[in-house]
Amino acid sequence: MKKKINKSLMGTATLAIISTLLLTVAVCYHILTTQILDDLRMYAQMAGALISVDGDRGTGDFSYVEEKMNEHQLRITLVASDGKVLYDTATDAKSMDNHADRPEVKEASLSGEGSRIRMSDTLDKNTYYYALRLEDGRVIRVSKTADNMYRLMEYSAPYVLIAMVAIFIVCGLLSVLLAEGIIRPIRLIAKDVENAEKLEEYKEMKPFIDAIRNQHADVLQNAKIRQEFTANVSHELKTPLTAISGYAELIENGMVAEEKEVRRFAGEIHGNANRLLTLINDVIRLSELDDSRVEEKMECIDLKDCAEACVNMLQVNAEKHAVTLHFEGETAFIHANKQMVDEVLHNLCDNAIRYNRNGGYVNVCVKNSIDTAILIVKDNGIGIPEEHQERIFERFYRVDKSRSKSTGGTGLGLAIVKHILIKLNATINLQSEAGEGTTITVVFPAVKETEG
Repeated sequence: MKKKINKSLMGTATLAIISTLLLTVAVCYHILTTQILDDLRMYAQMAGALISVDGDRGTGDFSYVEEKMNEHQLRITLVASDGKVLYDTATDAKSMDNHADRPEVKEASLSGEGSRIRMSDTLDKNTYYYALRLEDGRVIRVSKTADNMYRLMEYSAPYVLIAMVAIFIVCGLLSVLLAEGIIRPIRLIAKDVENAEKLEEYKEMKPFIDAIRNQHADVLQNAKIRQEFTANVSHELKTPLTAISGYAELIENGMVAEEKEVRRFAGEIHGNANRLLTLINDVIRLSELDDSRVEEKMECIDLKDCAEACVNMLQVNAEKHAVTLHFEGETAFIHANKQMVDEVLHNLCDNAIRYNRNGGYVNVCVKNSIDTAILIVKDNGIGIPEEHQERIFERFYRVDKSRSKSTGGTGLGLAIVKHILIKLNATINLQSEAGEGTTITVVFPAVKETEG
């Protein structure tokens, strides 16, 4: 990180210096060019006035004009209306070519004044020309040689290098301080995540530190849940296995002589084996739901049909527990996995039957709204005390452990329901009162039949 910050700051500094240099030179060159052309215009007007006062038409003595222009290192050229050079302060006029095609002269002849800038490859300088048309039609041209942009950059290069070295040093120090300021809280968090809120950090770093702290808390919580889950699984597996082993040992050693007792023990072994298989299946199912890589096939299904089928399947079980099981509902299409929906329905209805009382009832209802499909499972059973309601969806959590085991529950049914509903983007709400019953409401996102 430090190297990246250093490189970023150095690169930014270099870019800023080069950009500033180019911009400054360009602005200065523009100002210089404008100033030189303005000065040449003034000198051209002055030279034109001197020539007019002299009254000569091209054959007189221009020594006075030449003397004045030489003081300012200017070159004066007097051109006739036909382009013939009448006079030049630097070269013999007779040996010079016709200047009628020179851009600045042509422009002055047409519009009264003209200017051009031409670069000398040999001198690596620019020559500035300004031409002015006199009243008699002749054109007086004033020129001056000055440095070009490249020469200006060459002059400023040493100063720029000094500035770059100074800025690099400052940026290097700043990058070290900045990197240390950013890394220090992270380093301290790595050493002591629990007390991360006590650290002083940049305001912008707070969301990052909060995220790390929350992730750490989640990791610890998940580790705790897994540890408890492992311990609970071991305990839940051990109980039926111990019973199976004990009953089998009694039969093996001939300690059960009567056929009636043998049948009873065989029934206990069979019951515990079934409980063991149910528990194993629930644990496997929870593992599948925890695996985010497993993708379930989704389709458009009618929640009413699934709920009605579940109620019909559990009627025998409800009669066995002396519970009345009733269904009512309307068509409600949802986008879900049918097996997962069946699992939710079976677990909720089965719990409502098992944790009920003789003569109790379980009502299953499906409602359809504009954008949701609602499943309601209501019973008048033993209910759930308020202090237990927040935890009943945890794995192996039981309100009454002795009653749960006597009814054959594994303690994983509602945990499976919770995980399935998360995958289906559905929500669950529980309302219960001890001794009065429980109402569970599940809300699914609804779809139209044609969307499936």
